[in-house]
This record gives sequence, C-alpha cells and structure tokens, in this order.
Amino acid sequence: MHDSFKHNEAFLDDIITNYDTKGDHFGNQERNSLKLFKLDDKTLNVKSFRIPNLINQIAYRFFRKSKAQRSFEYGKWLQSLDIGTPQPIGYYEFKTPFLFKKSYYISEQLDCDLTYRELTTDFEYPNHEDILRAFTRFTYKVHEKNVHFLDHSPGNTLIKKVGENYNFYLVDLNRMEFKPLDFDTRIKNFSKLTIHKFMVEIMSDEYAKSSGENYDDVFRLMWTYTKEFQNRYHRRRRLKQRIKFWNNYD
Repeated sequence: MHDSFKHNEAFLDDIITNYDTKGDHFGNQERNSLKLFKLDDKTLNVKSFRIPNLINQIAYRFFRKSKAQRSFEYGKWLQSLDIGTPQPIGYYEFKTPFLFKKSYYISEQLDCDLTYRELTTDFEYPNHEDILRAFTRFTYKVHEKNVHFLDHSPGNTLIKKVGENYNFYLVDLNRMEFKPLDFDTRIKNFSKLTIHKFMVEIMSDEYAKSSGENYDDVFRLMWTYTKEFQNRYHRRRRLKQRIKFWNNYD
C-alpha cells in the first residue's frame, strides 16, 4: 500500500471485502471488472482481476508476481521516472495454500479529456495533429526512460489538457519491461495504435525529429509493423469466428 494511504487502510479493506455489493461500475467489464469508490474528495478506481486458469494460479502463487502487484509496483516506478500514470494506491491478493485466486489493484481515478482511441475515430477533434505529435514525444520520453510498455494500445493512454499543453497518463500497467530499447523495438511499440496511414506518417515524422533518426526509416518500419499487427489481429478474429460458428453448429 502507498504510504500516503496507509491511514485509509480500514476503508480500503472494506471496499475490497464488499467489492461485489459496493461501488459503481466503470468502463468495459468484458475482461476484468472496474469499479469506482468515493474517498473524501477523491475517487478510487479498483480493478478486479479474474481468477486465472489453473496453471497461472500455481504460477502466481509460487513463481510470478500477480498482475495486481505488477500494476502497483510499475505505477510507482513510472512516477519515479516522471512518467504520467494515475496515482497508485495499493493492491490486494487472495490465495489458498497452493493456488492464487482473486487480486485487485487500486489507483486514483483520473478525469481525462480523451484517450488516444478518440484520435483514431474523430479526425476533427480540436488540435488533432498537435495532440498526436505531443503523444509521440511522450512515447519517445517513455522509451528514453528505458520503459517498454507492452500494452501500448489506443485505450491505454489517457490525455488531459492543461493550459495549452497536453499531459499523458499510462493505464493497464501489468505488462512492461524496463531495459534500453533498440530502434526496432521502439518503432514496433507503435504498431497497435492505429490503422490510419496518415497518423503513422505524423507519428513517424515527430519521432524522427525527437530521436534524430531518418524519417523514411522510421515510417517504413512503423508502417510495416502496423500492417503486420493488423494482419495477425484479423486472422485471430476470423479464427475465433470460425470456432464460434462450429461450436454453435454442434
């Protein structure tokens, strides 16, 4: 638990114990449950991770840190690097002697103006290109800090306008690596963000300016990785649809 919230331990214990009956549902509930809770003048965001499969129940019990623990520790590390993320508060884990069960990650809810996803659907959003370029500079900063955000996807960057500037905050933190990144890894990190070539062109231009790399090299690689990711994504979707069809047919 974060030192700043230790005096709220009883309140945090209660919302986890009574998670199923308290709080307000928030966001997409397909993979994991998210709920909001009021604490004085703050709103807390509690992410409830699903019970993992049997193999991972054993792995998380004995060999690996849970998603909740990684989210908390990575959030604190990002803050130490001056990389935006909602304030980490704490995490909870429930285990049996041999298996890992439920876990929860608590952070402070951050009210944002948009996420990167809106940039991929609303091209008339005010200052669209300026925000996209600022996001690219933010990603370059993340890379320079030796952070490889493996879930660098459209919904996982919150954007808040502060004066004439834009601040960026990473969420869904449990999959990260911390190491120096080579050029290829840096550019591949953009592959999940958009299907739109003009956005890739803008990000390539801004990343080339930030890094000193050649624009043509950046764009060629970023667009190649983007197309490869989209091809894999659509192949997986078609396969899932076929499996679903035959399951229903049976």
